[in-house]
Amino acid sequence: MVFIYYSQGVSSQYQDFTERLVSHLALRGTEITQQVLKETTAQMHVKHTDEQGHLDIAIDNENVKVMYTVDREHKEISKGIMGAIAGAGIGGVLGNILRKDQSAGDAITGAIGGAAAGGAYQAYQGWDESRNERTEFAAVLAETIKEVEDELQTIIQGHEQEKDAMQEKGRQKLEEESQKAEEFRSMLEDLYGQVLAVQREIEMAGSEGTNVTKAKGRIERAESLYKEAQASFDKKEFGMIKPKVTAAQNIVEMARQALSEAQSGS
Repeated sequence: MVFIYYSQGVSSQYQDFTERLVSHLALRGTEITQQVLKETTAQMHVKHTDEQGHLDIAIDNENVKVMYTVDREHKEISKGIMGAIAGAGIGGVLGNILRKDQSAGDAITGAIGGAAAGGAYQAYQGWDESRNERTEFAAVLAETIKEVEDELQTIIQGHEQEKDAMQEKGRQKLEEESQKAEEFRSMLEDLYGQVLAVQREIEMAGSEGTNVTKAKGRIERAESLYKEAQASFDKKEFGMIKPKVTAAQNIVEMARQALSEAQSGS
């Protein structure tokens, strides 16, 4: 008899699913042997109280599929053996098996006679199938799979929330950087305009015979600082921009003052 279960939406956590399932089953008193664990499949033998069988675990699209195959007990009770039990012993054999007063083997040994009893085999076979229709371990397995699925879904949701939080943080960072970039771009454009304006004034004064050496030296220094600030902007080294812009603006004012002094002859 085969029982098939699907753990929904946890295939991305397959390895963790398998490890947790084995651990939970062991805590519930399940003996697990003959494990063959691979990247996307696993096989193992399980024994729980007097029931045993095989588990096959594999990824199935977004889910994990668990297939439990029951190894039927009392396989040694064949139709031929039951047919050898004397008619007088049939009731005792079935009664003892159903009450579990003794093992099936002991009951049969004490009841073997000479008369055929095919009907007794059919009665026992019906009991065996009925007993395994809803096995104890199948119920334990179903409950354990649901526990593991719930745990993993909580972890997956936590990861999704973390991912969403990181994406939001990244979006905010990009927005802040964009705002800073716009602010510094405006600052650099304003500085460049000031440098060009003073350079033009110096050129005109020089063409009129004014000694503009001092003013020219200062505006060249201001232009050099502007270029350094622009290079920092291009590299997104925003922390280096404002100090250079501020220094350049101060030197532009000093160049204006030097030009004014030269023009006034002082």
